[in-house]
Amino acid sequence: MSLSEGDFAPDFDLPASAGGRVALSALKGHKVVLYFYPKDDTSGCTLEAQDFNGLLPAFAEAGARIVGVSPDPVKSHDKFCGKYGLTFPLASDEDKGVLQAYGVWVEKSMYGRKYMGVERTTVLVDREGRIAKLWPKVKVPGHAEAVLEAARALP
Repeated sequence: MSLSEGDFAPDFDLPASAGGRVALSALKGHKVVLYFYPKDDTSGCTLEAQDFNGLLPAFAEAGARIVGVSPDPVKSHDKFCGKYGLTFPLASDEDKGVLQAYGVWVEKSMYGRKYMGVERTTVLVDREGRIAKLWPKVKVPGHAEAVLEAARALP
């Protein structure tokens, strides 16, 4: 499934870190930054999470909530959050249904070996639940700041 800016973001309800749950429908009325990442506690994913966490007050001021989504189990998310002091929810999509709905569960290749994995992607959802901006194939340096600027620009 290929999503575009202006489409309604697929709803979901997933278990999350700290014993919580995250449902996109429950966040309606807020801007939502959904960032999809491959794996807890790996170098790029750690830097991305730390960047978003460091900008949390600015995102809150812009009226935006941040949710990270990966196929890792909640137990892994809890350990990752504890290790790096992450204070926003990390949702667990172990069956990969949400990852597939957003088109980020894709065939990847490393050293000539093909495998399925998460393509690092960020989706900015507006207050009505529509996709305001998409960032596919994210490069981490400077990304959280770019997402913050886009969130600030949304009404």
